[in-house]
Amino acid sequence: QVQVVESGGGLAHPGESLRLSCEVSVTNLRPYTMAWYRQFPGTQREMVAISAHDGRKEVVDSLKDRFSISRSNLKNTLYLQMNNLKVEDTATYYCNTRGASFAWGQGTQVTVSP
Repeated sequence: QVQVVESGGGLAHPGESLRLSCEVSVTNLRPYTMAWYRQFPGTQREMVAISAHDGRKEVVDSLKDRFSISRSNLKNTLYLQMNNLKVEDTATYYCNTRGASFAWGQGTQVTVSP
């Protein structure tokens, strides 16, 4: 079973940056369209960014001026660069395929606090 391990979260102040990583236990990440999701307490996970197998990238409109997604197929790793963090970015961040076909990992907690 494919496993994903998210890391890079932590405590940040508003305006700071964090870079999240997601290591995927596949032999080759290239064929997969991957995504970052986030979940606020008491809500469902929501997709924030997609890195398609063909190189296309998408970030939800509300975040595209601050968040960017990238990947290293060589390292089987997905990244989420988050800049100018805001308190409302506080959430647990997860990665998975676009269709959530892998088992969910533990996620990485991002807390933005003054």
